[in-house]
Amino acid sequence: MAVRLSTPEGMFTPVPYHHVSVSTGTRHVHVAGQIARDADGNPVAPGDLAGQLAQALRNTARGLAGAGATFADVVRLRFYVTHWTPDKYPAFLEGIDRVATELALPQPPPPLSAIGVDYLFEPDVLVEVEAYAILD
Repeated sequence: MAVRLSTPEGMFTPVPYHHVSVSTGTRHVHVAGQIARDADGNPVAPGDLAGQLAQALRNTARGLAGAGATFADVVRLRFYVTHWTPDKYPAFLEGIDRVATELALPQPPPPLSAIGVDYLFEPDVLVEVEAYAILD
């Protein structure tokens, strides 16, 4: 499996992620939206965007591992954040930074989108993460 991340010349910078990923492989891995719940379904970090994002990324890593993948295989991440406003950006980045080393997140990360939504799965859920990876 090969994933090549890049930000071609002339694309908007600086951004905390790569704009483009190119991959080869035959197995596509889609990890459904992951939220801040432990293995028993208990909420993690209520009211804390950074804490919830960190836990959702940990859960995403578990989903990837279950398919034999890691974040190095991810070609796209999608984040849904409730009631998004620009002042939430530092907490959003903090959540990623908290687990970047632990989960071996590529730096900068693969292409990603952060999408503001009114609400998610349950009222206490502040963020949801989806991942798409390619394996040979």
